[in-house]
Amino acid sequence: MNGKGAARAAAEGQIPFLFESGGFLLVLSGPSGAGKGTLVERLVKERSEFLFSISATTRPRRNVEKDGVQYEFVSREDFERRRAAGLFLGWAEVHGHLYATPARFVDDGVRAGRIVVLDVDVQGGASVRRARPDAVSVFIYPPSVEALRRRLLKRNTETPESVERRLGNAPGELAQYREYDYLVMNDDLESAVRRLVAIVDAERSRVRRLKPALGMTPESLGGTPR
Repeated sequence: MNGKGAARAAAEGQIPFLFESGGFLLVLSGPSGAGKGTLVERLVKERSEFLFSISATTRPRRNVEKDGVQYEFVSREDFERRRAAGLFLGWAEVHGHLYATPARFVDDGVRAGRIVVLDVDVQGGASVRRARPDAVSVFIYPPSVEALRRRLLKRNTETPESVERRLGNAPGELAQYREYDYLVMNDDLESAVRRLVAIVDAERSRVRRLKPALGMTPESLGGTPR
């Protein structure tokens, strides 16, 4: 190979033909009964890059819940100690109970290239967005207030007073959708899942999230050129 050929080969070796997408924080928020939890379960089940971040809460555990699965259930004293130590991304008091997102779990997941998913109420969503302004935020919107009522009653985990309190807070929470990056109407589960996946795929393609893998091509990894 002559000098020009060697220089050309060296230059081409610096041109990236394969990119790795970095991780990010995905915040799903909305009123009680919007279906955030069900959507998170589907995302984590369907795509290996999703990682569900468990929030800490002082709320009593429901019969269908397990500690460390849906939430980390803690005492108010332990919550206050960890908050004072700066171990939370953000926190909020909702319906008389404290909720927070552990910072280390989220940051470790993002650094590892995962999409860390948070299922938080509207107050918690605002708190997390302040702490992590680079997070991707999605407001899960119900088709109607009556749909919220049916979903809350179907849980069979709330007292009638609790249901009415949550529904009373819903109009103010729904008005916050303008503060989010995206809105997904959860009128049909399959359609809502597809919309969320499309949002994530678009965000993973943002240039600022891409890291060039210099010297590597799809062919070198066993792919087929197109």
